[in-house]
Amino acid sequence: MVRLRVTELLEERHLSKYWLWKRLGMSYDNYNKMIKNETHSIRYDIIDSMMKILDCPLEDLFEVIADEDKK
Repeated sequence: MVRLRVTELLEERHLSKYWLWKRLGMSYDNYNKMIKNETHSIRYDIIDSMMKILDCPLEDLFEVIADEDKK
């Protein structure tokens, strides 16, 4: 499974989630679901904007983690 690492990147840079949300210009509900990894898709333009705003490469935004066992 792929997981978005935005929360960690913001913490490393001493920036708030609110700070990023204001710069991305998306609805708060969609933003909140995205950073909590509760969504199934992220638009390419949002990914591109996050890379530019956070000044990081694509591989810093995401990490691959083992799938959790489904019961």
